[in-house]
Amino acid sequence: MDSDIAFAYTEGMPDDIVRDRLGESESGVLALADGDDAYAFPVFHHYEDGSLYFRLGETSGSEKSAYLVATETATYVVTETEQTPDAEAWTGWSIVARGPIAAVPDGDPAYEAVEINERYAPIRVFDEPTDEMDITLYELSIEELTGRQN
Repeated sequence: MDSDIAFAYTEGMPDDIVRDRLGESESGVLALADGDDAYAFPVFHHYEDGSLYFRLGETSGSEKSAYLVATETATYVVTETEQTPDAEAWTGWSIVARGPIAAVPDGDPAYEAVEINERYAPIRVFDEPTDEMDITLYELSIEELTGRQN
């Protein structure tokens, strides 16, 4: 193996720090799956009481919508790194949350609890007409939660 490759050892983060960082961070990458096919995209989140909430804009027949319906277990990744003066001494952490994801029904108390517009940045729109977009709140019920730091 090449001796010029730099390695950084990581360690597990205590559960309370994992929860704090999920609550303090704003965005990550949500990964969905349909059989052997994966679909991942960056998204803003809100963490509350062991669940992650995502406000998503969907259009009829969109790829995102199809993957949301097909996914049995979603994975959400949050990460942060910081370069230090020593190029080999980067610091950082990552969190991986896994569990079922489902739309929160209209009228559910979660809609009020997460204070939708105050908790999320504006929805990013890519060429879709906003009048054809449905805005849906999704909940990922966390069944597995791990954090690593170095």
